[in-house]
Order: sequence, then C-alpha cells, then structure tokens
Amino acid sequence: MGVREAKRALRRRIKDWRDGLSSTEREAMSDQVAGRVFGLDAYRGAACVLAYAAFGSEVATEAITARLLSEGKCLALPRVSDEGLTLHRIDDLKADLVEGVWGIPEPDPACPVVAPEEVDLFLLPGLAFDVGGNRLGYGRGYFDRVLARAPGEKVALAFDGQVVDQVPVGPGDTPVNAVVTPTRVIRCRAAATESKGSARET
Repeated sequence: MGVREAKRALRRRIKDWRDGLSSTEREAMSDQVAGRVFGLDAYRGAACVLAYAAFGSEVATEAITARLLSEGKCLALPRVSDEGLTLHRIDDLKADLVEGVWGIPEPDPACPVVAPEEVDLFLLPGLAFDVGGNRLGYGRGYFDRVLARAPGEKVALAFDGQVVDQVPVGPGDTPVNAVVTPTRVIRCRAAATESKGSARET
C-alpha cells in the first residue's frame, strides 16, 4: 500500500472512531485537553497563539480561545482563501467570525492578517498523530504549508484514540513538537532538535 492509500485508510478509520464518541464524551475530554494546554510552558510564554474553530468531532476549543482573549493574548484563527491558509487576528469570537468553507467558522477577511512568523504557539487539529510528531490532516496540506515556514511551537490537540503507532509520511508533511490528549502531553521526537523542553507541562 502506498503512502496516499495508507493515509486515506487511516483517515477513514480514525474519523469513524472519533465520530462514534458521544457529545458528552467529547465535551469532557476536550475540557481535559484544555486544562493540559493551560499547563504548558509554551502556552504561558506565548504572546500570540493560533487556534482553530472546531467542527464535527474535533477536540473543542471554545474554552481555550475564550481564555486566550481574557488573558489579553493575540488570538489568530485560520481562514481558507485563494492563496491557501491565511491567519487573522480575532478580538471577538462572535463578531469577528463568519461561516467559511465547509461551514467551518472562519475570521472575517477584514480582520487583521497575522504572519506565521508572528505566532509563538500553534494549536492544531488533525485526524491522527504518532509519538514522532507526524500529523495526519484532512489531505489538503493547508496547515503543512504554513507550518513549514513558521518557527513557533507546534502542538496538536487530540483524543487518546487518535494517537497511533505510525502515521504515513509524505513529502511536505510538517511534524509537531507535542501532542496534547486528555491523559498526557506527548513530547515528540521531532521537538528534540527544534525546541527542546518548550512544550513541557508543569
């Protein structure tokens, strides 16, 4: 099986598993993920954080984005445009968001653009991850292209069932530094040479 086929099969398996969680389970586990994110050194030291507006059965981010704004940090969210993924500053989670591609809430295009290089911490969605930091997204490569040129800490948010033995890797895939689940913070091997210790939970 080639990399593309292996990715497709893993996406389907993990999405089916994640979609099978009840809303109560997802809510409780998302709160646990948020608590671990707040304990990261990388979170406390970040002035600008990229998060995402969750859709479907993804780890919910409402608690995280609300706290970021309450603490006066710069909150950026992604928007799909003709140029790919652009990042925009959000000051109001209601007024600044509009329905975007696939029905996912996105920043109004009038919101200020944030360069990837300005982001200290990326909180990322995805379907599957491994302890090496490999991330399986939805197959469009939007985040990979942004992350490839961004020096900030890259942290994926996931439920424990999304962590697998090995994620198939292709050219252009960008690893994360850590994966935060309801039960643990996984320091990925990719982080050892990029930002040693910066995602440690305390």
